[in-house]
Amino acid sequence: MKNLSIIGGGSWGTALAIVLAPRFSEVKLWVYESDLAARMRQTRINDIFLPGFRVPETVEVTSDLPIALDEADVILSVMPSHLVRGMFERMRPHLRPAALIVSATKGLENSTLLRISQVIGQVVPEARVAVISGPSFAREVAGGEPTALVAASTNSETAAQVQSLFSGPTFRVYTSSDPIGVEIGGSIKNVVALGAGVLHGLGLGHNPMAALITRGLAEMTRLAVAMGGRSQTLAGLAGLGDLVLTCNGDLSRNRTVGVELAHGRKLEEIVGSMKMVAEGIKTTNAAADLANRYSVEMPIAQEMYRLLHFDASPREAIQRLMERSLKGE
Repeated sequence: MKNLSIIGGGSWGTALAIVLAPRFSEVKLWVYESDLAARMRQTRINDIFLPGFRVPETVEVTSDLPIALDEADVILSVMPSHLVRGMFERMRPHLRPAALIVSATKGLENSTLLRISQVIGQVVPEARVAVISGPSFAREVAGGEPTALVAASTNSETAAQVQSLFSGPTFRVYTSSDPIGVEIGGSIKNVVALGAGVLHGLGLGHNPMAALITRGLAEMTRLAVAMGGRSQTLAGLAGLGDLVLTCNGDLSRNRTVGVELAHGRKLEEIVGSMKMVAEGIKTTNAAADLANRYSVEMPIAQEMYRLLHFDASPREAIQRLMERSLKGE
């Protein structure tokens, strides 16, 4: 068995520590907040990000990065997208040359428009990198509910290794050779989920939600293919699966932001009241920029950009989408 280091002690990182603990000889969970790490060592509960679920005694909780990375065979990166580059620059001196890096971040680097595996590859060019994504609310994973995800890498052996290491009784992992499609799906679905929250906040019904999910999937697929991904990837767990979950689930942070926007709250106020990051907010900027770069039509993403940054009216945004020039599906 191998040693696992999880970098990021939010709800998802904590849930992964809980579900993966039995499958590694040693698991370390790095938590940024030293006071939270101290409480977790004493109570075994992440009282800020994942209350109600006990972290196994076998998981070592620390806020010391060198200790967290010591002797780690597998590094599981679970951090907000805007922190990835800086964190890996800090981590690099402490990484073992043969370590496998797995990214569980669903976002893009706004300044460069790079996917997270590309960011990691730039900082640690010698590393083997995989990504993991799919429909997975942290609370349900921590509670042992059946969950299916996909591990993707350009190296089939790397993806298969992640599948073998991570799969278990409640955690089924499929493999993919298309990290582009997996990462774009996992990122852009958060933008569509903001729109789903807007629909829910306005009190609209199932018809508009089904239309949003379907046309949102079309936007995600067009962008992924333009960037070199495969359309069938977006029909899978990291695309359609995660999109359906994030648009319909009450546990979705991005959907919650959309609901609050529909209720008239300002973005700054919404973000200021949240404990956790809603990746869709930053990803909306990247989506708009990528649509321009690759000449891809992404009207839903563009309307969400207007809502977030120009105080556009939600109902007027819906009207603009409905009144666009008619075309074939």
